[in-house]
Order: sequence, then structure tokens, then C-alpha cells
Amino acid sequence: MEAIDIGSRRELFVDYFLIDCLEGPFLFMHQPQPQEVVLHHDKPWEGPVSLYHTLIDAGDRYLMYYRGWPATDQPDVYCVAESRDGINFERPDLGLHEYNGDSNNNIILNKKPFTHTFAPFLDTRPGVSKEHRFKAFARNKVGEKGNKKSVLNAFCSADGIEWELMYDEPIITDGAFDSQNVGFWSEAEGRYVAYYRTFRKREEFESGTTGPTTTAKRLRAVMRATSEDFRDWEPGVLMDYRICDCPAPVEEFYINQTRPYFRAPHIYIALPARFMAERQAITEEEAELTGVFESQINACSDACLMTTRPGSRWYDRTFMEGFIRPRVGPGHWSARTNYPVDGVIQTGPEEMSIYIDEHYAQPANQVRRYSLRLDGFSSVRAPHSGGEFTTKPLLFSGDELELNYSTSAAGSLRVEIRDEHNNPVPGYTLREAVDMFSNKVKGIAKWRNGSDVRKLSGQPVRLHFVMRDADLYSFRFSQ
Repeated sequence: MEAIDIGSRRELFVDYFLIDCLEGPFLFMHQPQPQEVVLHHDKPWEGPVSLYHTLIDAGDRYLMYYRGWPATDQPDVYCVAESRDGINFERPDLGLHEYNGDSNNNIILNKKPFTHTFAPFLDTRPGVSKEHRFKAFARNKVGEKGNKKSVLNAFCSADGIEWELMYDEPIITDGAFDSQNVGFWSEAEGRYVAYYRTFRKREEFESGTTGPTTTAKRLRAVMRATSEDFRDWEPGVLMDYRICDCPAPVEEFYINQTRPYFRAPHIYIALPARFMAERQAITEEEAELTGVFESQINACSDACLMTTRPGSRWYDRTFMEGFIRPRVGPGHWSARTNYPVDGVIQTGPEEMSIYIDEHYAQPANQVRRYSLRLDGFSSVRAPHSGGEFTTKPLLFSGDELELNYSTSAAGSLRVEIRDEHNNPVPGYTLREAVDMFSNKVKGIAKWRNGSDVRKLSGQPVRLHFVMRDADLYSFRFSQ
């Protein structure tokens, strides 16, 4: 088995990419915890059908973009809210665009049809010009009336507030684009990457099976495309779904929210909204009480967790269960609610936050924050009875082995370093390993002679973990 070169990068246990053998422990998905509501869509230019949120860490502040839309028979606009801590958001009075004769608002774009779905990102490409520091995909429609085709146009901005069209012609044309279409500069791939909406016949998926209530002939699907310059894009490739190396059952994802994880940019985290058509959870009486639009009562939605890696045409469905379940109350069980915001940010020394749009197509439309520990999407979990697991052969560079882990008071975690043939390396054997029991985002593995692993750097090794009542979220060899 060829060794995987991980250098000093952080690796998360969100898939089986690095795992060779599990005996007792298992991959476990953690549940984000609901926190406060950070934004109520209660302004005249916002309202019930506000949606398609994007959250960007701009360095000195967080920017949350979203579509403002009071009703489907009224014009939609795109807005921005700002925050210093990811918890308290405020609407800046920008004075850029009038709404009902008043320009004291936070509207950044009012040019149809680009306002239906406008998806910004911060361009981190080395050498990008200040004028193009922010970029965005915006859906457009071209062609003759009655025969219009959806395309994606490119926008750019120096400050994330004032935007302009980059090119007259669209940049991506091989999709449907009728939802949020996301993109980013990939440090791992050295190019721009886009994930966007298309439709696909059910039989075209490799799995051949679908979710419990899907009867539609065409299913919402995701395409991926890349570009070196953001103008000329390679033809899109359809994404499939798998568990390990086996095709996963197909479910409809309304938005995909795929983005590099900020602490491990070679791993793309996707937080799609799973759309369960023809699955009605609320009665007409409950719908009347919540004020939800009648068109939204015949389906329900939740948030899932998927991952993919640079260049892959697969989403890993390591966890088929819901990542964020609908909360108690009928207002959480209508269609197109519980839609994740595009963007995961760090909101504390040991905390990251995910955001969910609640109560879509209801007067109570709002955004709620959910919290997780850093790297805490999932873990290798060992029960109280204990167990062990071994990685595939790895090549690393670094001085110490840093672990993000937690145990109970009775729990335990020890690590043995082995050679590529699974033989314990003297000085780093299980007998010499220091027992770790605590809860640390940055714990250092030690053996009798200390924590220094420099002499093994560049050699193929395996990590063998012995655990009891413990979770291991991530690891890296730090320098």
C-alpha cells in the first residue's frame, strides 16, 4: 500500500480516507447545538421568502449575504449584514439602492434577474487584484422570450459591498442554476472550483436507488467545474454519492454548500439541504397557525453532512443520517426550511459555528446559529468497552503529533507509531505511550522519552490508536 503524504496538514475523520482497520471504534457524526437567532428577516425588503445565505470571513468582520424577498409577486434584492463576532449581526445603512423610495437599507444589488440567486466568496488566490478581491456567481437568463436558458454570470467587488458585472458574457452555461451556486479558489487544486445545480434522470445515478418518497423522474443534482482564471471554465462533471467505495442511495439536495474547511482546506465540507418531496409533516391547521405559504406544506427538509476532496467527482455520504434535524414545532417542518448558510466560521477559541435559515415562507423567517467544537463534524468514537484502529501508511513532516480529542473521566487514548509493515517502532510503542485522558483541541501525544517524532519524519508510518470511551476528531504533525 503506497504511503499517503500528509505533510503537516490537519486531517479530520470525516471519511475513511486514512483509515485502514477499525476494531471496536466507529465513525460518529456529532450534532451541532442550536444557539441564538442572529438575524430576523423582518425588514420591508426582506420577509418570508428571504433565502440563499452566504457567510464570509473578511478578516476584520463577517459578512452575511442573503436574498431579501417579501413575497413572490414583489421584487427581490440582495442584502448584507455585518458582524464582528459571528453572533451579533447588524444591517449597515449603505444608501446604495432605493426600496419603496427609501435608500436607508442594506441592499447591495437590485438588478434583476441577478438578484434571485447571488453567491459571493472571498477570492484567496495569491496575487488577486484588489478590485477583484470578492467574486460572485449570479444566475441570469438569456435567449428569446419563451425559450430562455439559465446561465451563470460573474460579478466582482473590492469591498464586498459595491458590485459590478465582470464580463458581458456568462461564464458557465451547462447547468440549471435555479438555486444557490457556490464557488471558491482552491488552495489544494490551484484553481477556481464551482458546485452548481443541475437536474438528472434517476437512472443516471450509479446507485440506482433513491430516498423513501422520491417519485420525480428528474432529481436535483450537483455539477462541478474548474477554471484557472474564473472566465474560462472546463465542462462540468456530475457528482455522484458513495459510502466508502460503494454507491450511496440517491437523495435530492436543494443546495450543496460545498467549501474548503478553513482548518484543513484540502477537505471540502458540504452542508446540503436535503429536500424530501411529497413528504408532508404538518396539517393544514398547523400551516395556518404558522402562516406558511400553502405551496410549502407538501414537503420537508433537513441539513446533511457530506465531504469531497480536490478533483473528486464523488461526494462521500459517510453519514446518511440528518446532520441538523428539524426542531420541535410545525414551523420547522415545511419545505425549504432548515437550509444551511454557505460558510462555517470560528466563533471562539475552541468553537465553530454553522447557520441555518428557519421558517422559510413564513412571517417568522430567521437565521439561527449552531455550534460545534473545532473539527467536530465527526470523530472516531470508542465505546467504554474500548477498541483500536490503525491508519494507512503515512508520510509526515513535523516535530510532534497533535491530537484533537476528548475522553470521559474513565476514558483513555494511547497512540503507537508503527512502520509501514505494522511493526511497532521502538521508542513509540503502546507500552511506552503516555495515557491521555482529557478534553483538548490541541493535545500532544507523548511517550516515555517525550513527544519528539522528528526522526520519523519522511518515513512511511502508521498510527495505531487504542481508545476507551473517547473521541478523536483530528490530528496533525505540528512543526
